Amino acid sequence: MATGRKQTLLSLGSDGKPARPLPAKEKLTKKRNKRSGKKPPQDLSSFQRCDGSQPGGHMASRNAGVSTVRLSRPAKKSHRASTLYSIQSLPSEILIKILSYLDASSLFCLSHVSKLFCQLANDDIIWHKKYISEFGNSKMWKPNGTDEVVLKLGKVTVQDRPVGYWKRQYFRAIVGHDVYRWRRELQMISPLTGLPSQTQWVLRNLHVSWELTVSDKSGCEHTFEQAQAHYFQSSVVLCWTGDGWPMYSHISTLQLHGMMRRMSLNCPTLQRASWRSLIAKFDMKTQSAQVIGNDGLVKLIHLQPGIIIGIWRGQCSVAFVMVSLHFHRLMEKSLMGSSACPYYDPVEKAPFDDIDPEYGLHGYTLHFVLHNTVTVLMSSSFSQLFCRRTQIYDGLIQLTAISRSNLAQHIPLAGNINLPWKCEALEGTVENCCMMSLTLLDEFRKPFWCVSSPVSMVLAKSPVCYDYDGTHFEIQHQDSDGQVKMKIICLKEQGPFYLVSLTLYVPVYKVNKHFSRDY
Repeated sequence: MATGRKQTLLSLGSDGKPARPLPAKEKLTKKRNKRSGKKPPQDLSSFQRCDGSQPGGHMASRNAGVSTVRLSRPAKKSHRASTLYSIQSLPSEILIKILSYLDASSLFCLSHVSKLFCQLANDDIIWHKKYISEFGNSKMWKPNGTDEVVLKLGKVTVQDRPVGYWKRQYFRAIVGHDVYRWRRELQMISPLTGLPSQTQWVLRNLHVSWELTVSDKSGCEHTFEQAQAHYFQSSVVLCWTGDGWPMYSHISTLQLHGMMRRMSLNCPTLQRASWRSLIAKFDMKTQSAQVIGNDGLVKLIHLQPGIIIGIWRGQCSVAFVMVSLHFHRLMEKSLMGSSACPYYDPVEKAPFDDIDPEYGLHGYTLHFVLHNTVTVLMSSSFSQLFCRRTQIYDGLIQLTAISRSNLAQHIPLAGNINLPWKCEALEGTVENCCMMSLTLLDEFRKPFWCVSSPVSMVLAKSPVCYDYDGTHFEIQHQDSDGQVKMKIICLKEQGPFYLVSLTLYVPVYKVNKHFSRDY
């Protein structure tokens, strides 16, 4: 009875109906699959469609429409993940050997992939090999001091140095090699200006650019990249335009930085300036702003030294910013300072001389340029400038380059005195404004006073020269290093301009400090 009941229960299906006996062929296939470990084919009748119905016959599928059967399959591993896993499974010695064939920029990019590659890409063995291969036998640049001992492999091993030492030495050597390279290019001095003749070429070749950071009174900083650069014989005029400027009345400080990309990385997201050198910082609270000109659209405000802010007339918004920089030690100022501290010129004194009673008062050479952002209005050099000891007055020595009484020294200008400006959508010209670049050399042809600054022309209160019939103008510039006074005459209306007087005034204390004198 029990046996018959068991057979009855086994013969029933899951729905309580008698199960269909399996044919002999299906029984044989099932036994073979069980022995070999193969899984029997799945019955699609146990799956449900997306609408919740069971798969039926031909008529049911026609009435129900097209249905989809969802089968759960194991997720396949991506090829990239498996490849990365296979690379990371290699021994560290083999990985270091592979990475040693990469250049510095590739190692820098690879260090951002994972923690393992960050550790391997910063390994001292790799950077030690690169340092020795590139700078170990270099004849172009040699490190100073204790670094010479580093190159002797027999005395110093990789393990004797702290972690990261060789990577720092490598980049330090690159910086030193770059400085040596552009300083070598600047050794050739121009006989006309007394400045390095390849300054413009070096600035362009090294892709030196300048960045302006504007801070408002709320503490927010706005950074603007250089839009245009106009190069001249002894100076460069930089221009910034665009949107995003804070209101002029809200500006707190202006900071000018020089930048250079020391390494061109292959990763676009990592291409950024590797160094920012502070050139000048302007505090609006302490700076004395002076309006030097305007036209129908903008008003020009001059800040010492050498910066112009263009403001839209009738508004308080900034239209553009111009900065004039002199070439004297511009490379050092743009690259060798820090982001917070500017580069300071080393103190260079003239040789001591106790025989000449007027030592330091003669032998000066002046290179003088008047220009705007487009053309050069006047460029000339004046040699053998001097001042008698008895002519020192009010703590200033007077150096006359052009005398208004000597008609042979008067110089015509190559155009009208104006300053063109250009924004993204508008442009214009401000009359009676231009740029002045001055380079004063001592008797040893060394730079003594260098300045590049915007200047403005105003009507003279009295006639400056009675030999010309025209309108008389004056141009003056003054800073902590000296004064410049010019007399200009415009012949009749819209006629040519003539520079009939040019005089420099240098403080006596500046002469005493440079020449070790006591005037």
